[in-house]
Amino acid sequence: MMKSRKKMHNLFVVGTDTGVGKTVLSLLLMQFFFSRGYNPFYLKPVQTGCKDPHDSDSDAKFIYRHVDPLKDKDPADSVIYCFKNPKAPLIAARDEGTTIDLSVIERAIAEKAISYSPLIMEGAGGVLVPVVGNTFVADLIVHTRAVPVIAARAGLGTINHTLLTIEALTVRDLTPLGIVFIDAGKEETPLEMVLENKLAIEEASGVKVSGFIGRIRNFSKPPQACYVPLEKMFGSL
Repeated sequence: MMKSRKKMHNLFVVGTDTGVGKTVLSLLLMQFFFSRGYNPFYLKPVQTGCKDPHDSDSDAKFIYRHVDPLKDKDPADSVIYCFKNPKAPLIAARDEGTTIDLSVIERAIAEKAISYSPLIMEGAGGVLVPVVGNTFVADLIVHTRAVPVIAARAGLGTINHTLLTIEALTVRDLTPLGIVFIDAGKEETPLEMVLENKLAIEEASGVKVSGFIGRIRNFSKPPQACYVPLEKMFGSL
């Protein structure tokens, strides 16, 4: 039975860079919470690099295509701002002669939070990507009052990128719930490197790496191992 009124804190999926697997992590979170009787909602405050929410490059369309309860629903409901050029939101909006209004995003979140829990929000690029004026993605998390979850590469370079991401969140009094490594590169990351990166990040930051998500062939039915990092992060709920 759907626990539509059971509330928990909203989540904001942030990446250590662009293309690290934020949308895949958002998908797994949506599937995870639906499977446990919650009524989650995916929200992309700002989408760049697609002409509309139904475009083949739309993150919302990807989510809706692979989450059974959403397959007959409109992905446009999940996108607040959508810009054609694949650039930082600030610049993509400027290219179209407009700017992003944070109050519009805040109202949309408040409206969705009445009926859904948790909201799974996904950022654009990394945490210091500019959104509007001097507001970055990390600041957007503050505005949304959500808890950040970090999507990070599994392989080379992730120690630096992840620690910088944590530092940018920490100075804004944001504590990440956890980190999930995603193997999104062209070549698979050796397990030894994954474990070395995990240890280095945890020792330096004190933030736990909840686990590692390998290659997924069927996004509608990912292997159960993909949900293990989320079970570690959220427990039995």
